[in-house]
Amino acid sequence: MRRLKGIISYDGTHFSGYQVQPRERTVQAELERVLAIMHKGEKVKVTASGRTDARVHATGQTVHFDTPLAIPVEKYSKALNVQLPRDIRVLSIEEVAHDFHARYSVTGKRYRYIWSCEPIQSPFRRHYTVETNGVKPNVEVMQEAAKAIIGTHDFSCFCAANTSVKDKVRTVTALQFEWQGEELHMVIEGNGFLYNMVRIIAGTLWEVGIGRRTIDNIALVIASKDRDQAGKTASPQGLYLEKVFYS
Repeated sequence: MRRLKGIISYDGTHFSGYQVQPRERTVQAELERVLAIMHKGEKVKVTASGRTDARVHATGQTVHFDTPLAIPVEKYSKALNVQLPRDIRVLSIEEVAHDFHARYSVTGKRYRYIWSCEPIQSPFRRHYTVETNGVKPNVEVMQEAAKAIIGTHDFSCFCAANTSVKDKVRTVTALQFEWQGEELHMVIEGNGFLYNMVRIIAGTLWEVGIGRRTIDNIALVIASKDRDQAGKTASPQGLYLEKVFYS
């Protein structure tokens, strides 16, 4: 048996998320369907660095699976892509040590969140950015407020209330805003993220940018450890899992 590590990209628009769910179209189910064909009907489990929600995209998700097939790694991507739907692409495959684990070996992740601040949003970007109806926030105050988020904190305030995770301490190592034309991008890196954490951070900092919160409010929200003190969870179609880091 060989353990293979894959980097995949997918358009989350028509998926109910990454993880297999009964009677729902998911990224994991599509990958495992194709691998079962390649393995003559034998089920092959695909493990990802973490799940993504419905309509959330990935440009650099990492997965691993075990296989007895002797297909050269340089041909494995093509073998998968010719059978996968067009909204999933395998970017690369490499053989790794058997103790590599796509989820448990992770040392960090990078996410990108995108707002479309055009007066009229392009219909071709509606599934990939969040429309602001032409509103442009004050990015300078958003960047200043973001300083309170960088570092190691209990991020209970930026976690969905229905999570079962007990330890909510995480480290955010970088959080930057950048304009790309009429689109505002938030890029965030950390050693791990709680359920809906990036989308709640995006929603909260957006409120700072449009004057509904002050810069100083963010530190108070974090100290409260209260989800109700943070902003709304930003829409899923603006979120991308961009890169997963391993030691």
